[in-house]
Amino acid sequence: MRHCSVQVRGLLTRDELDRYNALIEVGSYLEDQSRYDLAYPVQKEIDLLILPAIERLKDKSRARDKATAEYLESLNGEDEEEE
Repeated sequence: MRHCSVQVRGLLTRDELDRYNALIEVGSYLEDQSRYDLAYPVQKEIDLLILPAIERLKDKSRARDKATAEYLESLNGEDEEEE
């Protein structure tokens, strides 16, 4: 089973995280039993489950980029006032 990143896992809701952990456990068991044909749909379900958390991570990144741009713009404005 492929795990998602720690950043994505941190943005999962409690229900999503519980479901994620259960699916990982089931998928790992299936892989241990060499039932890759059954583990594949479990992995696909995990991939769908984490999509909202990935979007939340992207939103946080966009907000951080916007705040950085505003900060740099404010610094640029202060430099022009000093001259």
